[in-house]
Amino acid sequence: MVVIIRLGAVITLPGVDANVLQEWYAQVQEQSGDSKGLTAMLALMNVFSGGGLQNSALFALGIMPYISASIMMQLLTAVVPQLGKLAREDGGRQKISLYTRYVTIVLCLFQGYMLAKSLVTPSANPFLRGIAENSTRELVPDGGMSFIIITVIIITAGTMFLMWLGDQITERGIGNGVSIIITVNIIYALPGALFQVYQTYVEGAAGNPLKPFQLVALLAFLFFVVAAVISITQAQRRIAINYAKQVRGGKMYGGQSQHMPLKVNYAGVMPIIFAQAILMFPSQILGMAFPNSDWAQSLSQTLGGGGSGIVFYSLTGLMIFFFSYFWVATMFQPNQIADDLKKNGGYIPGVRPGKPTAEFLDRTMSRLTFAGAIFLTIIAVLPPILTSLMGVPPLAAQFFGGTGLLIMVGVLLDIMRQVETHLIQRHYDGFLRKGRIRGRFDRGGGKGVAAGSGQIIWLLFIGAVLIIGGIVYFYIAQNK
Repeated sequence: MVVIIRLGAVITLPGVDANVLQEWYAQVQEQSGDSKGLTAMLALMNVFSGGGLQNSALFALGIMPYISASIMMQLLTAVVPQLGKLAREDGGRQKISLYTRYVTIVLCLFQGYMLAKSLVTPSANPFLRGIAENSTRELVPDGGMSFIIITVIIITAGTMFLMWLGDQITERGIGNGVSIIITVNIIYALPGALFQVYQTYVEGAAGNPLKPFQLVALLAFLFFVVAAVISITQAQRRIAINYAKQVRGGKMYGGQSQHMPLKVNYAGVMPIIFAQAILMFPSQILGMAFPNSDWAQSLSQTLGGGGSGIVFYSLTGLMIFFFSYFWVATMFQPNQIADDLKKNGGYIPGVRPGKPTAEFLDRTMSRLTFAGAIFLTIIAVLPPILTSLMGVPPLAAQFFGGTGLLIMVGVLLDIMRQVETHLIQRHYDGFLRKGRIRGRFDRGGGKGVAAGSGQIIWLLFIGAVLIIGGIVYFYIAQNK
């Protein structure tokens, strides 16, 4: 299934001259100065589509329309009482899932039409405007209505097929299929990012002897960022909960102590996705509505990250804070939690049941959300800052922070937890704990010796390094 996902991201849409588009992307990546923010945004969009956007491929939109539809339906379920009631009924989740697929089709038709129009008239798209100026060939030689209709149908079918593949991976594999598809598309860009780093800091070290030291510092900083993301992703505030003893029918219940985990980064990656989407759409709409207006193009560039980037970074930070609190306000219900605790005889030590408990939970979650929003803001603006200040290639800078890194860390941690659960359920030692991973040879009559968990992890790490090194070497050999 992963091979099929990657094939759909490299097969070009019929009627599109892929060479023109790839030449333009190469020119954008070589530009510097005012276009660095635009380049970073372009690299982010291409990473999430797994290269499908750059190749104008069958899976150009990727799985993002389904993600957007899922977020919309989740928010509507928390806001609209009728949907919230439907979600709590038997079979209600299946109906909401069906509605999500209908919304996905609508988003695919709209975004597919916008993408098809931007391919026909690149000057109306702020991310493709330079094609008409710098290329002597047309991106779409025959861009009539038939091309737009066929393109919209193909792109919509590609996204729905990806959604079906994600469901199959979830049902028959390990982990969430949609998240794995996004992670595969993000990891796909890693060899190209390593090749850009090699060109910048190894081949480009002839005129600057400090380049190797910058590379070592960036590698150390990368490990620090990944460790910080893992720590904040798993960080939680544990609220102690005590249950009063109750006698029911001659039996005693309660008298236990538990804890309620409140995550520091409760909203996850959603605030960054919302903020970037809201900043991206006005840029595209202004470019398409006023293609010949200087003020509209200037505002479009500013919202896209051009210029000094101060406006872009400030708006990004404010929107991340807003959506962090908005997500917590819609998803975290302290009043309901306080009522459930009161009904079950639970209470927080030192806090009275009922309304004081709800106020305590709300105040605690607000402080945690503030810390989580600061963390998300730093992670979101880190890639473009590295590109602007240190000259890190935009594609490589996406692995130092941003949405991609948060998604990769979250998905890989979730897969490790699920594998751990399967191992424990089948009476194997978990690989996240000290001890051996016992296989069939550890059972009665076996004579083999099981490898240690550290040996297994190092073997997987060395194998991954060899594979990535081979791909990077292939890139270097092809571009000499």
